[in-house]
Amino acid sequence: MKFTQNKSTLLMAGFILSFCGLNAYAENSKIEAPMNDDQVEGRVEETKGKVKEVTGKILDDKGMEVEGNVQKNLGKAQKGYGDLKQDIKEGN
Repeated sequence: MKFTQNKSTLLMAGFILSFCGLNAYAENSKIEAPMNDDQVEGRVEETKGKVKEVTGKILDDKGMEVEGNVQKNLGKAQKGYGDLKQDIKEGN
């Protein structure tokens, strides 16, 4: 598949925005204790899914877009499970 200059620029912008958003989230996070494995893996999968979803939109690839959306939502669920485990561990 041949990329046009516009599509490759948009693709790069999508990657940059995704990682900037993750960085902004990390800076605003109020978690005092270290994150557990489910929290970390969930956030990583959510970010990878978001990038894949945006890439699918840019490339007009519905399969990749749907796959990214599913991966993003599974990451959110895993992150939520990890957050719940952390709350129980802390006694909140």
